[in-house]
Amino acid sequence: MGQDVARRSFTRHERQQYRGRVHRCLNALATMLREGAFAADVEATIGLEVELNLVDHHLGPAMRNMTVLDGVDSPELTSELGRWNVELNLPPRSLPGEQGRYLENHLLDLFAEIEKQAESVQARVLSIGILPTLTEDHLVPDLLSPINRFQTLNEQILSTRGEPVRLDIDEGGYGPDEPAGDGLDDNLAKEPIERLHMDFDSIAPEAACTSLQLHLQVPPETFAAHWNAAQCVAGVQLAVGANSPFLLGRRLWAETRVPLFLQATDVRSIELRNQGVRPRVWFGERWISSIFELFEENVRYFPGLLPVAENQDPQVELAEGRVPTLEELRLHNGTIWRWNRPIYDVADGQPHLRVENRVLPAGPTAVDMVANAMFFYGLLRVLTEQEEPLWAGMPFSAAEENFMLAARDGMAATLYWPDEGWVAPDQLVLRRLLPMAAEGLAHWGVADAISARYLDVIEQRCIHKCTGSNWQIRTVAALQRRGADRQTALRGMLERYLDGMTNNAPVHTWDIPV
Repeated sequence: MGQDVARRSFTRHERQQYRGRVHRCLNALATMLREGAFAADVEATIGLEVELNLVDHHLGPAMRNMTVLDGVDSPELTSELGRWNVELNLPPRSLPGEQGRYLENHLLDLFAEIEKQAESVQARVLSIGILPTLTEDHLVPDLLSPINRFQTLNEQILSTRGEPVRLDIDEGGYGPDEPAGDGLDDNLAKEPIERLHMDFDSIAPEAACTSLQLHLQVPPETFAAHWNAAQCVAGVQLAVGANSPFLLGRRLWAETRVPLFLQATDVRSIELRNQGVRPRVWFGERWISSIFELFEENVRYFPGLLPVAENQDPQVELAEGRVPTLEELRLHNGTIWRWNRPIYDVADGQPHLRVENRVLPAGPTAVDMVANAMFFYGLLRVLTEQEEPLWAGMPFSAAEENFMLAARDGMAATLYWPDEGWVAPDQLVLRRLLPMAAEGLAHWGVADAISARYLDVIEQRCIHKCTGSNWQIRTVAALQRRGADRQTALRGMLERYLDGMTNNAPVHTWDIPV
């Protein structure tokens, strides 16, 4: 949600007016889809966003994001929710050829530029799903970034919720009775997940979540297939890409971002949750046949959080032959955090549609993140071209269950896959999905050497059963066996993590203390 919001409070009349504007935007979108306002021949254009942490010399959060932003002259860097967060928004690029390597190099160059500025204010840059040295004292309203839209969002969520933000994370209760396959990850999974139960007076816990967001521009007629495919593979993405096992000193889920993000932005009271009211962090509830269904659900199910009405009338814009920006619909869409989000945007006067994949955590390294991206883009290409769609044989509830199982257990999860039944994610990836991803990248026109470089990272992660989450858990456990307490072990792990990230060596190659 990049649109700025200058207002801090809204009247009942403004909320009513905003709802009407959102409906007019939705009707305009329906007209554009019906009349073919979007280009049918869309190049494989991708985009990437990475949320980063700033840490001080003690490896705690460094509250200096605005100073770093002022010192880095780049439109690609922007603020994020916490004062220790910044976000990179890489410009769109094509996928074919050697673009994967260029993407990795671009990330490394930007990391180096931010790091140089961070060092000038005694800070460092860290790419990780959740900063494990955060404490309860850091997750307070005063440490939110001084940006109007963040402050307003905080006030609106708390006002709507009517009570403190509650985090209650433990082992969950998702999943089948079948045990996971053999391997080191199973030993990790058998260790009890610790419980976190705390109340907060702001949405600051959301700032603990730092993610990798992947964009893919697609034509309207294939959007539904791409979104359905992205939902199918979300669980696998988490299983092989988890990187967020620690929060506030507790060892929680393999990808703790998932329950944390859900709970930190939840506007529902306990009673509304019991009634089945949908959360704003949402996997969804059914396969779709058009992007319009997602926007229509957003309008039907969710009230406006930031009801800022603009002057543009989308119906008038269409009638006079101009492309409407649909500002109200886009702002509303930005306050509903689907794990695969539909995007409407206008660039160079032309409207387009994108799938925004929000499943993955940031990190551990640039090469790991590009590998995650190439795996995702390759899978989507094949799955959307299959004569019999995968989702025709997969209940939507199974895709959601896969997502939650993988978030909780990572590589030790057991996932459902059509024609496979319940299967360990590493075996599913090695036997079936890596060949599919390689085929998909070839169809995109990605150079063989580039495909091999990044898919090999995914393959080796599965062979070694070592994601960022696994490495963090094993390293902290090893340091605690040496006699360190939990906080000392977390800092010792983070020192080693920073070294691996700086060297840009894939996480499966990092050493673990003995």
